[in-house]
Amino acid sequence: MIIKRVDSADIDFQDLVKLLDADLAVRDGDDHDFYHQFNKIDMLKNCVVTYLGDEAVACGAFKPFSEDSVEIKRMYTNPDKRKLGLASKTLNALEIWAEESGYKKCVLETGIMQPEAIALYEKNGYKQIPNYGEYAGVENSVCFEKIL
Repeated sequence: MIIKRVDSADIDFQDLVKLLDADLAVRDGDDHDFYHQFNKIDMLKNCVVTYLGDEAVACGAFKPFSEDSVEIKRMYTNPDKRKLGLASKTLNALEIWAEESGYKKCVLETGIMQPEAIALYEKNGYKQIPNYGEYAGVENSVCFEKIL
C-alpha cells in the first residue's frame, strides 16, 4: 500500500471522487443537490490517494476550516476494497498532514445514510458535535471533530 499526497488536479483522485459522487447520489436521494454544492474539488490542495499496487483504491482530502482546524472532505474507498483498513489509513494520512501543517483539530460532516462512514470516524476517535455551518439544522447530517 502506498499513500500519495496530491492536489485535486490528480486524475486518480478525480476518478475516485466520481465514484463517490455516484454513490452519494443514490444514498442522498432528493438531498443530493444540497450536499453536492459543498463538495466541489477544484480548489483542494491537500488530497491523498491510496494505492494497492498500481490501483487507486481510496482517497480523501482536507481544506482549511478555521485558523486551527481543517475539514475532512471526499473520503472514499472502492467497495471491493473495503474492510482492509484502507479508509482508516487514508484518514490517518490526512490527519498527519494537517498536524504537520500546524492544525490542531479536524472536523467533518457525513450523512446518516452512510453508516460505514460514521463507524469509521467513531473508530478513529472522532466525537459527534452539533452540526456546524451549512449543516446546522440539517436532519440528515452528522458532524464530528477530533483533536490532533
